[in-house]
Amino acid sequence: MNETDVLGVPYTRETIELPDDAEGPVVATLVRRLPAVPATRGAVLHVHGFCDYFFQTAMAERYADLGYDFYALDLRKHGRSLLPHQTPNFCLDLAEYFPELDEAATRITDRDGHHRLVISAHSTGGLVTALWAASHAAAGRNRVDALVLNSPWLDLQGSFLARTAGTEAVNRLGVRRPYAVVPRTVTGVYAESLHRDHHGEWDFDLTWKPQNSFPARAGWLRAVRAGHRTVHRGIDVGVPVLTLCSSTSTLTETWTAQAATSDTVVDVRHTARWSHQLGRHVTIIRVDGALHDVFLSRKEVRDEAFEQLARWLDYVTG
Repeated sequence: MNETDVLGVPYTRETIELPDDAEGPVVATLVRRLPAVPATRGAVLHVHGFCDYFFQTAMAERYADLGYDFYALDLRKHGRSLLPHQTPNFCLDLAEYFPELDEAATRITDRDGHHRLVISAHSTGGLVTALWAASHAAAGRNRVDALVLNSPWLDLQGSFLARTAGTEAVNRLGVRRPYAVVPRTVTGVYAESLHRDHHGEWDFDLTWKPQNSFPARAGWLRAVRAGHRTVHRGIDVGVPVLTLCSSTSTLTETWTAQAATSDTVVDVRHTARWSHQLGRHVTIIRVDGALHDVFLSRKEVRDEAFEQLARWLDYVTG
């Protein structure tokens, strides 16, 4: 059943009921921006990152202006889909998210009749949706027509030692104690760059997207690193990919002026490097002055990103 979303008109939401897991009942939430005029180019399904949910209405409006019917999926245990008994943002395998992606795609294409589906995904969502698309492509049944990845998280930041020996330690802990909290430095700098109460211009629910994030747990990080390894070996999503990311990273523990014009979450060199492992048709555009969420950057930067996106979509989908 559709109901008005927390974002208000013209956004609605519907619940996707999923099989119980070890913590109990599970749901996902499909949000839709009701179009003012019929979409002419198909639909976009947006998938958020870690410690995130859909609130980026400016992005939705830009996709609508391009002729797309816009949907967004809050994955299980994130945002609208987080239930009181659940561990926020937790999974043991990134494939756990595939059923809600399948169901969302089915509702958009089979039920709502869209002939073309573009995935828009941010950060960890970029990793998850790439693996999901590749699983379908390998089976010979592409579910989507293109992937737009906004700063996909394709490797850990930090030293080679942290990304190798550190990963092995997390893997062992993730098997023995999957809910153990992985020690890490959380500064809140990224949230400061976004929220209007600090250095940004956006408003979002700090219970669903806390300034200092939710804890990273060993089982979840083990699942993410398994996803990274799969990408690093090379996958084929079966459709064209656009990766948008900042031109620079600033991994700082305190606010600096550079935090307002760069990615403060992931190393964009890794993003650019590993994007080439996603398929045979990959375009990478590094946007000067962009934040980790490119479409939440300051206006002139996100305008440039949307202009580049529009050109690419014209080229690959017509």
